[in-house]
Amino acid sequence: MSQSSNRLGILLMCLTTLVFALQDGISRFLADEYNVYLVVMIRYWFFAAFVLVLAQRSGGIRVVSRTKFPLLQVFRGALLALEIIVTVVAFTLLGLTETHAIFVCYPLMIAALSGPILGEKVGWRRWAAIGAGLIGVLIILQPGAGVFSPLAAIPLLGAAMFAVYGLATRYVAREDTSMTSFFYTGVVGGVVMTAVGVFHWETMTAHHLIWMGVLCCSGVLGHWLLIKTYEFAEASAVQPFAYLQLPFAASIGILAFGETLRINVAVGAAIVVGAGLFTLWRERLSAE
Repeated sequence: MSQSSNRLGILLMCLTTLVFALQDGISRFLADEYNVYLVVMIRYWFFAAFVLVLAQRSGGIRVVSRTKFPLLQVFRGALLALEIIVTVVAFTLLGLTETHAIFVCYPLMIAALSGPILGEKVGWRRWAAIGAGLIGVLIILQPGAGVFSPLAAIPLLGAAMFAVYGLATRYVAREDTSMTSFFYTGVVGGVVMTAVGVFHWETMTAHHLIWMGVLCCSGVLGHWLLIKTYEFAEASAVQPFAYLQLPFAASIGILAFGETLRINVAVGAAIVVGAGLFTLWRERLSAE
């Protein structure tokens, strides 16, 4: 791809991360008022509708739904829906800043597991980056300082779930198209969340319904921007900019919810992001 296309892709990725950070902020706001299952279920309804429309325009649902890995695709979709529940719960308990600071370690988890699960070669440099990222996470958690919160295990669980989802996505990409994976992500997630969320229905006020509408629209917009990002640019060129979601989300947490950024969280997150960027750089060198 041309350099100008990559520049446009980078700009779109920056905008995508901003939209997703805003979505996280709205999710936290609504989850403080209503149960998490309801918020995620309605969000998934709009996402599933968007996916179905996109599938119809991409050759039809019958064509798009054809997959070499039906069980794995269903597993992926269900896992992502459950991961979103876990992460939104973490937003309400720990805040956006600390949740994202811990969650940002998921690319390192993917790098560590890509060897045994996908059979990819993981050299000593990547293992060193993974080790550095682990040190960064420990700095954030401060397990030896007597202030470790068991609640920190929640975003760690979310990160692990998202890492497994990412590995499964890599695996099915060997045979299935990205549209097929996107289809199962939205539809299966919508079914799973409906099965869970209908038992936790609450009536929303008009004010909160407006925010729910903004949340749903931001979700569709974010995924649309992400699709456009990869249409214009190489994944290796734009992926490092996905880390911008951390400072964007932290800024929203501080400005909108009065969160504070502790020094150890800032230092630890910087180490994790640096290790993640190094891992991405090594992957790009290996691909060349």
